[in-house]
Parts: sequence; structure tokens; C-alpha cells
Amino acid sequence: MQSPIVVLRFSAMGDVAMVASVLKQLCYRNPQAQVIMVSRAHFEAFFTDIPGVRFVAFHPKTIHKGLMGLFKLFKTLNSFAPATIADLHDNIRSNILLTLFRLKGKKTAQIDKGRKQKKLFIQDPSARRKPLKHTAVRYAEVFSQLGYTVSFTNNTLVNTRKPAPSIYQEILEFANYGVVGIAPFAQHLPKVWPYEKMQELIHRLDRAGVKVFLFGGGKQEQEIVNSWIVGTENCINTIGKLELNKELDLISNLDLMISMDSSGMHMASLEGTRCLSIWGATHPYMGFWGIGQVFEDCIQVEHPSRPSSVYGNKPCICDGKEAIDLVQVDMVYNKVKEILSLES
Repeated sequence: MQSPIVVLRFSAMGDVAMVASVLKQLCYRNPQAQVIMVSRAHFEAFFTDIPGVRFVAFHPKTIHKGLMGLFKLFKTLNSFAPATIADLHDNIRSNILLTLFRLKGKKTAQIDKGRKQKKLFIQDPSARRKPLKHTAVRYAEVFSQLGYTVSFTNNTLVNTRKPAPSIYQEILEFANYGVVGIAPFAQHLPKVWPYEKMQELIHRLDRAGVKVFLFGGGKQEQEIVNSWIVGTENCINTIGKLELNKELDLISNLDLMISMDSSGMHMASLEGTRCLSIWGATHPYMGFWGIGQVFEDCIQVEHPSRPSSVYGNKPCICDGKEAIDLVQVDMVYNKVKEILSLES
């Protein structure tokens, strides 16, 4: 049996979902490959369907906390006798682990995040004419350095519809005007479309007879979505009702996902589902738009002040408004209308 490769990517959710998409291609093109994927326990569902991948949960707040915790994780990973280590994160924790493996004589490779290019992209509008290297390409390059063939392209979605969660099977069966998922939240506020616009979009889709499934996490988000869908007939709040693996199953049955620049977009890509993504403080040209998605489905308003940051953690004020507020409801609804061939 081939010695395994250890893959490190601890967060964030969307980045880990992109790793899963790349590992699908790696394992397809290298069927003898054995992968030890290390990430937070919650993300295991991204990898369960990939042959050759074994998941090891990383617990940074408990058993893997601090230097002693990292050494414990190192011993666990080293017990698999890996031949190579792929660091797809490049943070303090992954660098410590990489150092320990190098001291054991293991071959390692680490992602080049292109930090200088991204900084220039933000600071200099003339640098925004061409897209930077996609993050998934950067992942694939790490594997190539370790001798694995990963021919990555960013232009194909492959959807194999999974059995839908039982509680929603009947709804999906009788959806006559299309099924749309919406992931309206993001980790950073400048990446979130204004709530009143999202609510208007939801109600317009509802009146058109579209079945709308809303995704998110947490009690506060659940309550927000409940307030949005009062009076609707075709909207379903999934928050708090599905485990991550079942969310992925449901996403695979959608005709379309609508998401911020956030994990919803990358989960759609992982399941081969087309996604309209809404952008404000960030920009798809910095290499984070969904794998297999098309640039024309990135909904945004170009402005010299955009983007303000790589991750959307800084305000992005354009003519007195947050950048994402420049995106109007008609821009999104008309695109959905075109894709689903809606009459109203």
C-alpha cells in the first residue's frame, strides 16, 4: 500500500470545502493515493464520499490546544507513517507541524498564498485587470510539488444528485417552478447583502412559485430567517434541522444556489450545483470564487474602492455605501429568472 500524504487545512469552512473539491480530482487521477485529511471535526462531511481519504479531527480548543496539543496531533499523524505532508494553510499551527515532520525527514510542501499580489490587487486599481491564481490551483500546485498529478480546471461542474433528506423529498418532488437555495450569511458583515434586500428577493421568488431553501447556522440566524419568511408559501428554513452531510445532500438537489462570497458558494461547487454569488468588500478575481462556477454568475458592481480586503473583514465604502449594497434586487432576481425560465 502506498504511504499516505497528510493534508493540513484547519479552516475556514469555504477553504476546507475547496480542499475537498481538489482532493476529489487528486484521488481520481491517483487511485492508489492514500490521504490523511486534517481539519476541524465539523468539516468531516466534506470528505466522506472521497475514496482513499481518511479524516483526522483537529480540536484546537481541547486535546490539541497549545504546543503540547500540537505535539499530540503530530504523534497521531506520524503513527500513519506518512511519506509526504501538504500544508494548505500556512498558519502558525501548520508551520509548527511542518517543522516537526521535517525533523523526521519527511518531504513537505506548503501553499503560496500570493499575499503580495493580493495586497497589490487591493491597493492598485490597475492590478485588477486580470484574475489572480485561483486558490484551488494553489492547492493543486502543492500536491504537484509532492509528485501527485492534479490537472485542475475551473470550468466544470459535475452534479450527481444524492438522495434528498427525507423531510424535504415531497417538497422537491412537487417543485414546479424550480428549487433555489439561499445562503444569506457570511462570517464578516461587509460580505453580507443587506437584510431588507435579501427579504425582498425571497418574497419575489416565493410569489413566482419557486421553492426556496434557506441555509445558515446558529439560533440568531434561524430567527432572522423565520422573520423573513412570514407570509410566504414556498420558503423553508433549514437552519437547525440538518447536519452538514444532509445539507450537502439537499444542495445537490437544487437547481441553483444563491450565496455571498462564503461557504455556501463552495458547498454548491462541491456538489456540482450552479451558484449565483453576491460580492461587495471582496472580489472574485482574488481567487476565491467557486470551483467550476462561471465569472458571469458573480454578481457585483465594479467600483475603484473595491475590494477593501482579501477576506471581507474590513468595510468597503463606495460613494457613501457599503460596496455590497450597490447590488440591487433586480440584478439578482433577473438572473434567477433567466436561469429558471420564470415568466414573472
